[in-house]
Amino acid sequence: MRAQDPNSPPPTARDRARAVGLAVGELPTGPHNALTDVPGVRVGHTTLSRPPRVHSGVTAIVPDGVGPGSPLPAGMFAGNGYGKLIGATQIAELGALETPVLLTSTLSAFRVADALVGWILERPGNAAVRSVNPVVGECNDGLLSDIRSRPVLEEHVRAALDTASYGPVAEGCVGGGTGLTALGFKAGIGTSSRRVPLAGREDTLGVLVQANFGGTLRVRGRTVTPADVGLPPAGPAPETGSCMVVAATDAPLDARQLTRLAHRAVYALARVGAGYGHGSGDYGLAFGTRPLGTPAGPAVIRDDDLDPLFTAVLDAVEEAVLNALLTATTTTGPGGHTRHRLPAAPLLALLQGDGAREGEQPGS
Repeated sequence: MRAQDPNSPPPTARDRARAVGLAVGELPTGPHNALTDVPGVRVGHTTLSRPPRVHSGVTAIVPDGVGPGSPLPAGMFAGNGYGKLIGATQIAELGALETPVLLTSTLSAFRVADALVGWILERPGNAAVRSVNPVVGECNDGLLSDIRSRPVLEEHVRAALDTASYGPVAEGCVGGGTGLTALGFKAGIGTSSRRVPLAGREDTLGVLVQANFGGTLRVRGRTVTPADVGLPPAGPAPETGSCMVVAATDAPLDARQLTRLAHRAVYALARVGAGYGHGSGDYGLAFGTRPLGTPAGPAVIRDDDLDPLFTAVLDAVEEAVLNALLTATTTTGPGGHTRHRLPAAPLLALLQGDGAREGEQPGS
């Protein structure tokens, strides 16, 4: 059954990192501090929760107008390739995204990809389409869910796609993050955004993480274990994991530059203590919302001007992971395995105590 941490109410948006005083970096966020702050990007979830056996689901990232006949520039990077990023080789080869991006559980990824193909073929204007490259990422939720049951069905995929919306994005134990763990805590979906000054203009970058990786949490340079915040030890984790990081931007970047952005999205996980273990698939996928081959519009940003965007993705990914940990719900799965959410109050007390001992404020 699901249980809450002692003396801790269910998480809400007020538990996000920025809301509790753990903002990352100097750049401002978009209005929702979410991937959907990038114009033309929607997010939807289908959450499957049948405690204690099933904690799973699917998350859909849906760029407006994307399709086989209207691809978007994209790049990807596998920091450690122990995973299933369906569609990765075509993105690497052509630098093009032609479907929404779906995130789910490892053994459900193939059914999800098939459902996505069916959904794409039914879209207006696709009657003559004979080849589709579905893009589906996954994380292993087998510690807290019956992964072998493969509970994600076509109807769940279609629901996530059809209900994808702009605005605030649900985080924590939702969609493809429902049964995930990271850094010794309950984790899941997290998101963040930044407004970025680029060569005399301002663009938006947003990220969404599906967090399920090993290592030891670091917050503002301080190692944080469950015991440090008053929780029982997490116990050994299976040598499975992964993290999918999806970044989007309306900045005019080409596929090569988006690949560079995807690299930084994976590098950013080191800031929060990622272990990049043998069994962890650590993937970054970045796409632009300006269609390929558009004759009008601004010129591609010069490489020399990309540093603010690189800073933005590092900061946004770090904050998105913290959001995933802080907004999750303590969950017990099959076999009695439990992972606790990261509680904000004890974490802040820990960081403030460190600051007092060092004669400085946290993050100064």
